[in-house]
Amino acid sequence: MTTKPGLIVLFGSGETSPSGKKVFDWLLRRLPVPVQVAILETPAGFELNSPQVAGRIADFLAHKLQNYRPLVTVVPARRRGTPFSPDAAEISAMIPGKDALFLGPGSPTYAVRQLRDSLAWRAIVASHLQGTALVMASAAAIAASAYALPVYEIYKVGEDPHWKPGLDFFSLYGLSLVLVPHWNNQDGGEELDTSRCYMGRTRFDPLLEMLPPGPTVVGIDEHTALILDLATGTCRVMGRGGVTIMSRGEALRFEQDQTFSAQALGPFQMPEDEISLPPEVAAQVRALQTQAQEAVASDPPPEVLALVEKRETARSRSEWATADALRARIAAAGWHISDTPDGPQLESLSGEAP
Repeated sequence: MTTKPGLIVLFGSGETSPSGKKVFDWLLRRLPVPVQVAILETPAGFELNSPQVAGRIADFLAHKLQNYRPLVTVVPARRRGTPFSPDAAEISAMIPGKDALFLGPGSPTYAVRQLRDSLAWRAIVASHLQGTALVMASAAAIAASAYALPVYEIYKVGEDPHWKPGLDFFSLYGLSLVLVPHWNNQDGGEELDTSRCYMGRTRFDPLLEMLPPGPTVVGIDEHTALILDLATGTCRVMGRGGVTIMSRGEALRFEQDQTFSAQALGPFQMPEDEISLPPEVAAQVRALQTQAQEAVASDPPPEVLALVEKRETARSRSEWATADALRARIAAAGWHISDTPDGPQLESLSGEAP
């Protein structure tokens, strides 16, 4: 496999805000139309409404960026040891072949526990290195770090400041990054410093001292995105704020629309080792492709239309787990379903229009 990594977009917050729309517009203009997007539920998989959390992103893409005709797949990789496990081959097989992958809000430490060494994470990494754009917001960005900030455990539960091992995604590129979204948060007003992802300077300064030598801390302001084009070794800031890079006691600041070299993040280098899809996922992808090729290309068969009708009923009742299971059955039958303002639309996975 020839490594040609896709773009990486890291949101400090506001991925569905007007500033987030501009970032997505910038990204989707660089991808083929119709854009195929997979949204992973994993960071919010512990929440009973995780399908709705992912669904809000899907609706945002479908309604606000409809010019790119997004074909959105919600991947219910929620919790290990359940039918919706990130280790399930049939769920991980929903990841490859997409133009963009999105992981967003939830719990950073939960996302790390569920994704570390999982089939889904290996499929994400392999897909990215083959050209798929990777978009990570808030909790997902923290989870991808070398050391993940346990925000809820410290800010909500009251645990002492500490770090947890992260997924260390950027070690692929020789980088050791600690991503801190919500860098300039002001939710606490004048009474409480909630910057540095709700830690405030009083807690964040000791946290910096707890890190081992080497990592680069990347603070991303709210309603701001840091875009990494590692194929060219360049970075760009988009949105309302800026990005702060802290390394070896020094700090660099880049404001909106500024570009800089990836070397500012550390000893950047392209991956040398080839990474391919896990065999289990590759086999499941081939099976789905075979089913799609055998599907009738002209019109969806009655049994598929019946599944679509059942799924619409489930969605109207907010029975999201049932709706997700029906989506998977529709995909297994060789059809992709998209939720649009005009209702559900079916597209043959064989690539032929229905």
